[in-house]
Amino acid sequence: MAADNESRMEKTVNALKEEYNTIRTGRASASIFDKVRVDYYGTPTPLNQVGTISVPEARMIVISPFDKSLITAIEKAIQAADLGLNPNNDGKVIRISIPPLTADRRKELVKQAKSAAENYRTTIRNIRRDGNDALKKQQKAGELTEDQLKDETDKLQKLTDKYIEEINKVYEAKEKEIMD
Repeated sequence: MAADNESRMEKTVNALKEEYNTIRTGRASASIFDKVRVDYYGTPTPLNQVGTISVPEARMIVISPFDKSLITAIEKAIQAADLGLNPNNDGKVIRISIPPLTADRRKELVKQAKSAAENYRTTIRNIRRDGNDALKKQQKAGELTEDQLKDETDKLQKLTDKYIEEINKVYEAKEKEIMD
């Protein structure tokens, strides 16, 4: 039971980290394209499956499509993803220079990161609530004594505190990365 709650909380923290990978900071990173889908012969396909994404320097990303006929579709997909990036193609590859973030854009990204962190904290609290409900049902069914219920509830609270603290650390690291 406790292991199930812990694995759900662990998955929640990992989901936050994945979401943070898609938030653009001042540095070039291939992970900002994780949610970009390209229209590949009528099928929305992840960008990394239709081309190679490389980062030759800190503020430059180069995308080499496997099929050169997809170059305009890739460009359109990047623009539609609303990442604030302007792709340029030379007929063979797409080059994207990462502009430095403006102070306003940084504040906006920090706000977005903070909102995501709060949503994931709520998810952790919901897991705790579900766990507490399950423990109370077990006690009513006679599977747990009053003392066991209290012990298990305390363990669940400690687990909740641990994962909320982890979410706070992930958020603080992302905030620092955005503001640098």
